Amino acid sequence: MYIPKDFRVDDLPTLHADMQRNNFAALVTLTLSGLVATHLPILLDADRGLFGTILGHVSRANLQWQQSDPDTEALLIFNGPDTYVTPTWYPAKQETGRVVPTWNYAAIHAYGTLTFFDDPERLRHIVTRLTDLHEAAFPTPWKVTDAPDLYINSLLKAIIGFEFPITRIEGKRKFNQNRSAADQSGVVEGLRSLNDPTKSTVADFMQNLKPE
Repeated sequence: MYIPKDFRVDDLPTLHADMQRNNFAALVTLTLSGLVATHLPILLDADRGLFGTILGHVSRANLQWQQSDPDTEALLIFNGPDTYVTPTWYPAKQETGRVVPTWNYAAIHAYGTLTFFDDPERLRHIVTRLTDLHEAAFPTPWKVTDAPDLYINSLLKAIIGFEFPITRIEGKRKFNQNRSAADQSGVVEGLRSLNDPTKSTVADFMQNLKPE
């Protein structure tokens, strides 16, 4: 990923926090048919391995797990908040006119080698952890054990698990850090004026990046 120095994120705890917050990723591998991508929820074990280890599962019917080259590096892409930025929000537009549109966004690329498995207990552990993670916000969380055991066992036969030790990781936060404080503030104010939750999320992100 192309990352100018103003936008690079190297702090591993920060990268892990962003991956856990935006934990729906695209798994990209090289297969016999070329590049293939699958979008899926993931689990991050931050303390396993040099940069952490990612766990997840794909459908058994998804040929990606059968055809991926085990000796070729795979990629998991995590997307953060993003938005279009109009140059009309920059004070510099009135001062010099030397402004153009851009797109603000955050992204993380994690690289590693995949290992696929179909052990029922390991699969049950993964789906239980994923369920517990995403059900935690509900007043009455659903649990895997709420469903009949035979039913869950039949579904486990329809998926393939994977383990992905991260061997290198790249983080990018492109939020106008290369522009003046006045231009950055102009973007934040412009985004908030749209009264759009997604735009406001980016504005919050930008404000949190500003030095105290």
